[in-house]
Parts: sequence; C-alpha cells; structure tokens
Amino acid sequence: MAKSYRLRIGRRSIANQIYLITTVCRDRRPYFNELHNARCVVKTLMEMQPSATTLCYVVMPDHLHWLMQLQPGAELSATVKCMKAMTSRRMKLLTPAMGSLWQKGFHDRAIRREESLRTVARYIVANPLRGGLVKSLGQYPFWDATWL
Repeated sequence: MAKSYRLRIGRRSIANQIYLITTVCRDRRPYFNELHNARCVVKTLMEMQPSATTLCYVVMPDHLHWLMQLQPGAELSATVKCMKAMTSRRMKLLTPAMGSLWQKGFHDRAIRREESLRTVARYIVANPLRGGLVKSLGQYPFWDATWL
C-alpha cells in the first residue's frame, strides 16, 4: 500500500473545520531557502479564498505548516492540491528547469474545539526556533498568524 494512500484513510472534509496541514518538498529539497520561492508560497496561501481561510503558517526550507479553516463547499484534498499546484506554477515561472516541487500527499490534523488555536499557532511558528534556523522568531521572515 502506497504511503500517500495511507495518508488519505479516514480523511474528512468538514465545513468550517480548522486543519493543520503539513506538506513536504519532493526529496526534502530546501526550495524555500530562496526568498522568491518562499514568497510564492505565502502569496498562494493568502489567495486560497473561497476554499480556505489561512489562520497561520510557517514556510520552512523544505516543508510547509498551514493552519487553515476549510470553507463551506470546499473539499480538503482538493484545496491542498490547488494550493500546491498554484505554488508550483508560480515557482516554475521563476525557475523553469525546476522539477516537481511537492511530494505526493500531505498530513492533516483536524483541530478539536477544546484546543487553543493560539497555542497551536505558537507551536507552528516556533518551528524555525526548534529547527535551529534562528535564535529569535523575529529573525525568520516566512511566518504569520492571525493572533500573534
């Protein structure tokens, strides 16, 4: 059984549900070390309406953590697929020789009502600190959160 298939087992699309999405660059290549590439991801996340509302994100060198609220009528897998496709198209305009950007599939976690969204957002944006990329969050440019 393929790994991407196992990621889909039990996946549901629930309107207004908040999801934490994690998706990885193909072969864990650090495409987002490049400023213009990371900006492509950020621009795409901001344009995901009406499918999803971006609440928080951090673009790491080789992956993305995205806290989003799925909008009514949207389907989770299709929304993530659209985000990945839009980002890939933008980056290929900048770097035509680039191969596939994203690894197949993604990890999702539905946030329970009792969980604090601020706590989840703080955890997400602290990834560059935990990864040793910066000593303070203010040094890392590719994150945002509605509450922080």
